[in-house]
Amino acid sequence: MVTCDFCGRTYEGETPPLTWSTAREAGRPKLFCDECSRRHLRAMEGKLDSAWW
Repeated sequence: MVTCDFCGRTYEGETPPLTWSTAREAGRPKLFCDECSRRHLRAMEGKLDSAWW
């Protein structure tokens, strides 16, 4: 099971769907669901940490 690091949404399976996005913050990998990815796209493109969203 994988979990969105922003909203906590879960997905049953070993790997996330292709619509989910990944990031690296403070050296740790982060995973974001498709809804959070769409909602915070500009912040992600600006490379802002998820704490700023």
